[in-house]
Amino acid sequence: MISIERSAGPTAEGSPVDLALARLFHAAGAVTVSTPILQRAEPYLDTAGEDLRRRIFLTRGEAGETLCLRPDFTIPVCLAHIAGGEGLPRRYAYHGLVFRQHRDGAAEFRQAGIESLGDDDRAAADARTLADALAGLGACGIAETAPLEIVLGDQALFEAFLGALALPAGWQRRLVRTFGRDDLLDAALNALAREGEASSARLPPEIRALVEAGSVKALADHVAGLMEEGGLPPHRGRTPREIAVRLFEKVELAETRMTPASLARLRRFLALDCPLAEAPGALAALEADTGVDLGPALAFFRQRNDALAAAGVDLGRLRYRAAFGRAIDYYTGLVFEARRPGAAEPLAGGGRYDRLVGYLGAARPIPAVGFSLWLDRISAVAGETA
Repeated sequence: MISIERSAGPTAEGSPVDLALARLFHAAGAVTVSTPILQRAEPYLDTAGEDLRRRIFLTRGEAGETLCLRPDFTIPVCLAHIAGGEGLPRRYAYHGLVFRQHRDGAAEFRQAGIESLGDDDRAAADARTLADALAGLGACGIAETAPLEIVLGDQALFEAFLGALALPAGWQRRLVRTFGRDDLLDAALNALAREGEASSARLPPEIRALVEAGSVKALADHVAGLMEEGGLPPHRGRTPREIAVRLFEKVELAETRMTPASLARLRRFLALDCPLAEAPGALAALEADTGVDLGPALAFFRQRNDALAAAGVDLGRLRYRAAFGRAIDYYTGLVFEARRPGAAEPLAGGGRYDRLVGYLGAARPIPAVGFSLWLDRISAVAGETA
């Protein structure tokens, strides 16, 4: 059961941190959502990305459905909104446990945060989300003067840069999937730098001929025949058309080579690391030097910086890194994290995920952005600095 609690404001119950967060969420106009710990696993397996997928606690329901212990709140909150049929825009707050496997250490953590759905002023919504995340750290005892690394990335800018390089769609999707994972991104770029491999030559002759002919339908029909000969039911795994499309994409990926000049431009973009206030100028200079037009993505970046300043965020505390992303696949634009200098794990993090709510079943696309606070980590840091 998913419930939406329409609280008039914070009560006298709970710890000082709980009360401070309740006041913050109430002042932000966020409605509190309570979601089950046991969740359907498919939304996570389909959208969260490999890093989170491998850390999920999976189990089976009585009807054979795949379930999991709640590994984050974003997806359950979005599902709660869809189930409730609420109007937009709307902000939802949450506070509870999430569960993620680790090789050592705790596997359950306390999180709190806000998800903002349906605000069409994306720059203002991004700014408000980041401002509320920083205010949340303050409510939990992290002083504004405490040393923090606050880094911001922008997947939309990365996608705009890739689009300007005119890479094949398959390569753009592959590179976007690696955004924020330096080792995977570097491996993909190294593969792009190599001479194209004649991968179609390694396929069976009849499949190679169909790939070279360029007909997805003909290849899908051939795959369907092979599946029928092998006794595979048509509903088992990928459809013949999906298999055919994937084969075409793999050949395209293997046979594409990025020119040294284009690769150098992309690596120069990814190396950009500067104070956020300086980032629009640095990106404009990169455009001028490389001939890559970032278009509306850069205009929005400037607009969001203005919105952050209007929301009271000190841009001098934030750093922009062009290669920075978060290892969750549903992000589409802004991503950010705040952590102690040199720490491996963030105290707060979030970002924009405009495609997720529609994917989960909303009747139309819904712009969305949110943040989470890792309360156990914050408590430990606040205790050290008290």
